[in-house]
Amino acid sequence: MQSFSSDGVKIAFIDMAPTSDEPKHRTVVLVHGFASSHIINWVNTQWTKALTHAGYRVVALDDRGHGQSEKLYDPAAYFSQIMAEDVRRLMDHLDIPRAAVMGYSMGARISAHLALAHPRRLEALLLGGLGIHLVEGVGLPLGIADAMEAPSLDGLTDPMQRMFRAFAEQTRSDLKALAACIRGSRQTLTAEQVGQISMPTLISVGTKDDVSGSGPELAKLIPGAEAFDIIGRDHNLAVGDKSHKQAVLDFLARL
Repeated sequence: MQSFSSDGVKIAFIDMAPTSDEPKHRTVVLVHGFASSHIINWVNTQWTKALTHAGYRVVALDDRGHGQSEKLYDPAAYFSQIMAEDVRRLMDHLDIPRAAVMGYSMGARISAHLALAHPRRLEALLLGGLGIHLVEGVGLPLGIADAMEAPSLDGLTDPMQRMFRAFAEQTRSDLKALAACIRGSRQTLTAEQVGQISMPTLISVGTKDDVSGSGPELAKLIPGAEAFDIIGRDHNLAVGDKSHKQAVLDFLARL
């Protein structure tokens, strides 16, 4: 695990070389979702193994407020545009001029903002676990922040609140930082803005995902974008699904 300073904020990351005999000379940058980390979202689900075995260099960070990165408690520190700049600065730090950037859920929202702000830095954009709610929604319900601040899991009755609080406790996350993150990282993009996304784009959403919104509906707004349905998977299980990995590998191979 390495770290660098992103405008004064410590950001932890990993940098993995391709393990294939035929490296692709392309870097894939991975941006994880809320209450997760690079380990939970990308290593434990075998994404890093699949991508490095396919010949790609893989860089994955812990978002600010998550994993081994610095914890901040002001919601304004978690605006999607600010978190996107963490990714851009990491690419600068590693002298990566262009990369394929893949995000899941909140990480997809961050990646979309990065694509809009710095289009020349992205060879491709891969959005997982986020569909039309990039435009029509603001991410997870604000009640998730309340769940993070509740005295204990026992007092929560809402299923989604219980799910995220239990997950945050399981991952030993900083609950106060996560509450600030939920309140801060709620920026949408307009239909006109996503229509300006110009790089090859793949949108992958589970068919049982009730968090992300429709992937095909978002794809219609992005010129040339492709949508992939992760059959039978909800928001959590879609992440590491084998068909999801294969769709991403096939998409990258066509670039």
